[in-house]
Amino acid sequence: MSEKEVIELSDKVYTRKILGNEFKKIGLKPGMNVLVHSSLSKIGWVTGGAVSVIQALMDVITKEGNIVMPAHSGDYSDPTNWSNPPVPEAWIDDIKENMPAFRKAVTPTRGIGIIPEIFRSFPDVKRSYHPCFSFTAWGKDSDYITKDHSLDYGLGEDSPLGKFYELAGYILLIGVNHDRNTSFHLSEIRSSVRGEFNNEGPILVNGERVWQKFKDIEFDSDVFNKIGEAYEDQRDIKTGKIGLAPSKLFNQREAVDFAEKWLIENN
Repeated sequence: MSEKEVIELSDKVYTRKILGNEFKKIGLKPGMNVLVHSSLSKIGWVTGGAVSVIQALMDVITKEGNIVMPAHSGDYSDPTNWSNPPVPEAWIDDIKENMPAFRKAVTPTRGIGIIPEIFRSFPDVKRSYHPCFSFTAWGKDSDYITKDHSLDYGLGEDSPLGKFYELAGYILLIGVNHDRNTSFHLSEIRSSVRGEFNNEGPILVNGERVWQKFKDIEFDSDVFNKIGEAYEDQRDIKTGKIGLAPSKLFNQREAVDFAEKWLIENN
C-alpha cells in the first residue's frame, strides 16, 4: 500500500501514546510475553512509523516482559530450492560463491514487514543466529530466547519459538491473519506430517564463510488460515483494532497445541 493510500484511508494521525492505549485495550500488560506479527500500512498513518509502534509496545510491556518478532531471511538459503521466484539453474553456482554469510547485525529481514526490520536495530534487542529463521527479542529473557538457535529444524523445539512456548506467552497479530502466524510451523514440526529435506545456508564458522547443511521440513502455510479459523471457533481470543488494523491476541501455547492436533487429524 502506498503512502498516499495510507493517508487517504486514515481517520487521524496515530501516535505512540494512542497506540499504547490501544495495545492496552486489546489486552497487553506490563510483564507479558508477546510474539508480534504485523503490517504497518494496515494500522493507518502513524507519526514516526514503525519506530512509534515499537516504542508503544515497549512502553506497555516494559523490560519485565518480552517482545519477540521474526527476523527471517529466507534468501540466505540454498538457491536450488527457491521457488518464489526460482532463479535460472545457470545462476546457482555464482549465487552460492558470492552470497555473504549471515550476520546478526547486518543481514536484513525479508518478506516480513518494516516493523520487525526496524525492531532488530533497536538498542538491547537480541537476535538469534540462523541464516533463514532468526528471531529478535527484547526484555528480561531476550538472551534465553535467542541463544543456541539450532540450525536443524530452525522453527522447532531448539529455536526461539520452542523457548517462547516454554515461557507461556501470547501471539499478537496486527493487521495480518494466521497465515503469518509462525508458531504454527512449530506445530508442523511436532505433528510429523510434513516431509523433510536438506537445506543449507551461508554462515560464519571460526570467522570463515561456509555453506552449512542442515535439516528441515517442507513447510506449508496454505492451511494456516483454516487452522486459525477452527481455533477461533473453539477458543476465546481477544480481538480489537490497533489503529485501523484488525488485530488478535491469543495464547501461543494453546494455539500451537491446537494446530498440532488439527494437522494430525487432517492429514
